[in-house]
Amino acid sequence: MGRATFVVLVFSLLIIISSCTSVNYVRVQLAQPSKEELPKDIQSILLVNRAVDTLYQNYIEDSLQVSFYRQTFNVDTLLYDSLAADTTMRALGELLYESGRYDIVIPENRFLPHEKNKYFSTEMSWEEVSQLCSDFNTDVVLSLDHLGMRATTQYSRETLYDRLNDRYFKGYFARMAVRYSSLFRVYDPLKKEVVNRAFLSDTLVWEEFGMSNRELFGKMTSVKDALVETGISIALDYSGKLAPSWKTDTRMYYLSTNEKFVQAHHAVQSNDWEKALTLWKEVSENEGSKSLISKAQFNAAVTHEILGNFDKAYEWGTKSYKTQYKAVTYNYLLKLKQRREQLKRLNK
Repeated sequence: MGRATFVVLVFSLLIIISSCTSVNYVRVQLAQPSKEELPKDIQSILLVNRAVDTLYQNYIEDSLQVSFYRQTFNVDTLLYDSLAADTTMRALGELLYESGRYDIVIPENRFLPHEKNKYFSTEMSWEEVSQLCSDFNTDVVLSLDHLGMRATTQYSRETLYDRLNDRYFKGYFARMAVRYSSLFRVYDPLKKEVVNRAFLSDTLVWEEFGMSNRELFGKMTSVKDALVETGISIALDYSGKLAPSWKTDTRMYYLSTNEKFVQAHHAVQSNDWEKALTLWKEVSENEGSKSLISKAQFNAAVTHEILGNFDKAYEWGTKSYKTQYKAVTYNYLLKLKQRREQLKRLNK
């Protein structure tokens, strides 16, 4: 037999072997530990705003935009928008609640009177914190104690050269940057301690180009919308520190013509993972094929993980690995180990 013929036969055999192993994939949501999660005894949070004062107003979008146009869109100014400040807290509340970690209360009268030093609101008194937590039945008060936004806009008109068509044309450019700073404090009335304090600052930038002013500013984000988007960005930043996030991943499980495998697959398609788990465990206990038993044990491991029992998932993954070595099982056990370590950090 020639070498080339031998290689073709081996390659064909590998294709046949690999095609005999059918798998299916499902999406799973994986929790990622947060950087500064609050202590486990803190479950419910009252959100209040102590940044808004007499300087703040709810700017009318069109009027604010016209004021920038009158200055040829070359402006550098502090802006105190009450809607942007309120958006920060409402978006933060939604993000913390959707994480599944906290219960959130945002009162109707959430703008609280406060005193300020040169830059920030002074800390709340513990009498006020205790009263608020008692009134709204929460564990702590999370307060926005400072918010500053500076908008800087630039506009220019330039003559550009189009080499392809050998012509000159006018181009119109606009750039807007909003620099923000914010201070959050979380007050715990039982410990009489600020259990989390975060000062956040960054700059958001919007840029556009157009062949005319109408085209340019038709695409350009308005100043009002930029302030509101900045408020949402602040909420995203801070919620990422306090709450676990979730990412989508995929998990594989084996298919087979075995009757119980077929039934288990149908159960998964109906989102009945408990039934699928029972069927795969029955196969692992009663079937004679080592390969099939290993696959059933692997599927049981994946099912335990999806059902939230990571210790059982690791146990069944190890059984599958011991029954019949597969690289995919080894890699899955490594993933499980990483997830268990993440969860341990999450639960500390």
